[in-house]
Amino acid sequence: MENKHFVEIVDKFVSNRMNYDGQYADNELRKLIEDVTGELFGRIPSDGIDRELIVSEVYNKKKRLGLIQPLLDDPDVNEIMINGTDGIYIERAGDLSEYDKRYSDRDALFNNVQTMLSWANRTVNESNPIVDARLQRGYRINVVLPPVAINGPIVTIRKFRDEIFTMEDLISNGTLSHKQSAYMIDCVRMRKNIIISGATSSGKTTFLNVLAGFIQNTKRIITVEDTAELKLCQPNVVRLETRNSNTEGKGEIRMRQLIKAALRMRPDHLIIGEVRDESSLDMLTALCTGHEGSMSTVHANSAKDALLRLETLALWEGHVSSRAIRQMIVSGIHVIVQLTRDDKARRKVKEIVEVIGYEDDKIATSNVIV
Repeated sequence: MENKHFVEIVDKFVSNRMNYDGQYADNELRKLIEDVTGELFGRIPSDGIDRELIVSEVYNKKKRLGLIQPLLDDPDVNEIMINGTDGIYIERAGDLSEYDKRYSDRDALFNNVQTMLSWANRTVNESNPIVDARLQRGYRINVVLPPVAINGPIVTIRKFRDEIFTMEDLISNGTLSHKQSAYMIDCVRMRKNIIISGATSSGKTTFLNVLAGFIQNTKRIITVEDTAELKLCQPNVVRLETRNSNTEGKGEIRMRQLIKAALRMRPDHLIIGEVRDESSLDMLTALCTGHEGSMSTVHANSAKDALLRLETLALWEGHVSSRAIRQMIVSGIHVIVQLTRDDKARRKVKEIVEVIGYEDDKIATSNVIV
């Protein structure tokens, strides 16, 4: 008898044995599956069957994440990318590879997606085919359904490590030098406003979290994020997170609303996650009105591109001139740190730039040599 058939049998017997009026802890569920598997091994010919494998596969099915549960449990897997029934790809230690299993039908994948999103009190359907959410363990999930994704459902899950990186970790793995570290720590202590720039997966959030760790414990910190990822250890921290609209198209809370709300909470330091829309103007306004020691991140290929992107995003608002926005940038932003990621997934500080003034309608910058 093949493993697949034995899994189906054990799964059926476990279902009949389960009390669906109660809640099963993970260890209780696994114990039940082990007991049922042991009983069946004694009654059904099972030569060549891996008992532990059977237990694990049934356990994963009962947790209703089946195929990808081992990937979620694997601490070395950073990202899971499900291309419908075409295949599953994973990033492990910076290397992208194809998983040796895949979903056989879209319905099974869609059911798994609905289960994961239910944990975040979110739904995805034809009228709402694109969803971003945060799962129970803080993982970030993005789902795109057909017909928007032709070969969907497309699911991307980014996992975040439980441990918090330190500046010593970043120095030891080559992200930055001792001198660069000392300079950045001084910037935080001098309450300079810092923008961390880089491409996707270049380590912006990790770097932001490390820098924010040097804020004094006596200060009040307000964080504003699309998906809550920062893990700060200071005692006086308020965490705000955006919210998408519900199935009726209501209830959306956008980044710029949260920035405005944060300013009413008496922040000593305002930490804003990635700026990607006209909330750039709200952030610049905050930085220009006495909220020093604030930090944020932005997607860009260089420090100068980061300034241009912030300007462009702020212009989406439509009622502020480019000249005024540039002057706000000069007044509100002091330092830009550019991060890069090489083909071996090593993150590194590419450049540190100071904003030094405004000349001939242009933002003047100076590279920091450390």
